[in-house]
Amino acid sequence: MENGVGNKLREARTRRRLGLEEVEEATKIRCRYLQAIENEDWDHLPGDTYARAFIRTYGSFLGLDGERLAEEQRQAMGSTRPGERLPRVESRPGRVKREKGPPAVPPRLVAFIVSALLVVALIVVGLSSGGSSNNTQGGTAHPREGVSGAKVADSVKANSEGHALTLTANGEVWVCLLNGKGNPLVKGRILYPGETEGPFRSGSFTLALGNGAVTMSVDGEQQKLPEPSSPIGFSVDSQGSVRELPEGERPTCS
Repeated sequence: MENGVGNKLREARTRRRLGLEEVEEATKIRCRYLQAIENEDWDHLPGDTYARAFIRTYGSFLGLDGERLAEEQRQAMGSTRPGERLPRVESRPGRVKREKGPPAVPPRLVAFIVSALLVVALIVVGLSSGGSSNNTQGGTAHPREGVSGAKVADSVKANSEGHALTLTANGEVWVCLLNGKGNPLVKGRILYPGETEGPFRSGSFTLALGNGAVTMSVDGEQQKLPEPSSPIGFSVDSQGSVRELPEGERPTCS
């Protein structure tokens, strides 16, 4: 369409003498999605809501009214969701090639080792001090041992609070992940195949995905999730249970 959203974006890009690769570098929207938008080939984009988020970002980068262009697309598609909150598409830093080194030690293992060493130290102290007390008092346990054991139990409990969540992209997927306080852990970024985010630790989580191309593990256990080509969302509650979220309850990172 001559007056369509795609044509307006293409003309603006051409006027600025920009190639699609340059736009991809600046907006972090893949070339094939930019091409699909310019051709108004909406079936090649990950859902209407995310198509409009891309249009908003693309239009704003070109100096156009991205919000107005997104609304034009909504009306052209006949969507009945005026006033929707579009997910934010954040620019992501360039990939840094990491030097190979020793594998990172999981935080849970570190906490376990520290707790175990503390227990051993307390047992040694208890035996050395409690042994003489037992010999002189007919085997009566040292009163400090119960208190020390309670402190160790509290320490172990504190280290184990919350749940660990890890995401691994199986394909290109837009991700918005919030912790139990509503703070963003992954703020509306596109992950590429093989990328891993986490582990994150929180008492609970809410998650929105552009599609189902992701593997999610909670406390080291891989979850069986649907794999739709359309947007989907989940919550992880304080018990570590995973529940699929309806559209109105999914976070947007906006």
